Amino acid sequence: KITATRNLFLIRHGQYKLAGQNDQEHVLTPLGIEQAKTAGRRLSTLSFKFSKMVVSTMTRAQQTAALINGELKLGKGEIENTDLLREGSPFPPEPSLHHWKPAARQFLEDGARIEKAFETFFHRAKPTQLKDSFEVYVCHANVIRYLVCRLALQLPAEAWLRMSLHHASITWIVIRPSGRVSIRFLGDTGFMAPNQLTLS
Repeated sequence: KITATRNLFLIRHGQYKLAGQNDQEHVLTPLGIEQAKTAGRRLSTLSFKFSKMVVSTMTRAQQTAALINGELKLGKGEIENTDLLREGSPFPPEPSLHHWKPAARQFLEDGARIEKAFETFFHRAKPTQLKDSFEVYVCHANVIRYLVCRLALQLPAEAWLRMSLHHASITWIVIRPSGRVSIRFLGDTGFMAPNQLTLS
């Protein structure tokens, strides 16, 4: 019998430099660094015992996670890096955007990968889990929005682009033993100063 509740905190990376030829050059801006630190401080004030952090392997997410962990102090064994949470195009959105039209192949490849992330990480606690858990996932806006539609709201996947998430915002999803899923925070940035808020 499942008795534990999982609390998943999905954090978008901080603002990063858009210029650059590859992922390694897409590093956090000075503001992005401050956003990540602020998110870390916010998580630490919640007084939860976070048991693990799962992080996209993209540079901006790795940097954000390191800054957040400066506050949370998780050990190396409690941090998992995964390609499954890398940014991508999860599903053709409705309505579509005229200025953003990835190739159909891109949706197929990214969608399969992000769906695998959903199946791998976002489920009820196992029967062997005896206590409620609190976990941090540091990744990207498209991934988080897709997961919110797929997991929490159970909306059609094509609705993912109808919401926006600020940099270093916090989305808190609760998965109860019954399988019931609810959202406590969605893109929360109430802990940031107005001049820290950015979308791109």
